[in-house]
Amino acid sequence: MKIGVPSEIKAQEFRVGLTPASVQELTNHGHEVLVQDQAGFGAGFDNADYSKAGAKITSTAEDVFKAADMIVKVKEPLKNEVTMLRENQILFTY
Repeated sequence: MKIGVPSEIKAQEFRVGLTPASVQELTNHGHEVLVQDQAGFGAGFDNADYSKAGAKITSTAEDVFKAADMIVKVKEPLKNEVTMLRENQILFTY
């Protein structure tokens, strides 16, 4: 499964949907993980952390939403993110 992690865009939200350790676990089990450029910055993770864990870094949220079978976010999607969701795409937020 392709799992996508876009940057959180809600004001004052610094968390990220998956940590590099979570990405490592998922990639070890055969999943492909796409992480938006600098998605983990607010939580203290950089692109190199995600790349080392096996993630592919994408330039934009649009790239993540287009390619992923499942989107993992911390907060609910905002209006501009809802428009990027596709039919049968899984959305996991917490």
